Amino acid sequence: MPSLWDELNAKVSAFYKQGNYSKAIKFAKQALDVAKQTFGPDHPSVATSLNNLAGIYKAQGELSDAEPLYEQALLIRKNALGAEHPAVADSLNNLGVLYKELGDFFEAETMHKQALAIREKALGPEHLDVAISLNNLAVLYDSWRKFPESEQMHLRALQIIEKNLGRHHAVVATSLNNLAGIYKTQGMYDKAEPLYLRALAIREKVHGPNHPSVAVVLRNLATLYKRAGRLEEAQKLKERARAIAARRK
Repeated sequence: MPSLWDELNAKVSAFYKQGNYSKAIKFAKQALDVAKQTFGPDHPSVATSLNNLAGIYKAQGELSDAEPLYEQALLIRKNALGAEHPAVADSLNNLGVLYKELGDFFEAETMHKQALAIREKALGPEHLDVAISLNNLAVLYDSWRKFPESEQMHLRALQIIEKNLGRHHAVVATSLNNLAGIYKTQGMYDKAEPLYLRALAIREKVHGPNHPSVAVVLRNLATLYKRAGRLEEAQKLKERARAIAARRK
């Protein structure tokens, strides 16, 4: 039978998914109080509640409210579970994403590298959570315009994702799209094009030809063709992306 804490967390999740953040915060605060009363202030369940509340604030763009909650969760998990537990890596990952949004790339890099090291040691170098850390580092380096580092992280992440999920999974398409993006930014169109085409084929197969995620790749590929002077091909892709968007209205 679910505990009161579990029931409150279920409500938090439901309202969060609905985008009703005010109610999600209300129940997240109640869950945090229940966790403290039931398990004690230093229990990992308290860290989970802190993390959930921080995530809602972050989703609303209230980063200054989210930061201390993520930090409290990290401290509790380190003390309760040990510094090399995967849950500690989860907290480090959350802080890394937050610091990137705050524009503190150095601190974000530190958090993500620590999370990566823990996940590689605790879960093995080919675990999907390792790919998440690699991808987060890749995105950070992309924003930082450290393209060689970004490419290295993307390639490692892609290899892990393909091994775990297969070459035709939707997550593989996302990884391909991201990797193609850094090549496109650098003007490496010959490297970017086949990745976009492969991502497009996967998304068409998985989601159908008229899905919004298909339109995303179409627009990216259209931009590449435009920059490469292939204007007729670019226009056709843009028109197809627009048609997909029109169907969703």
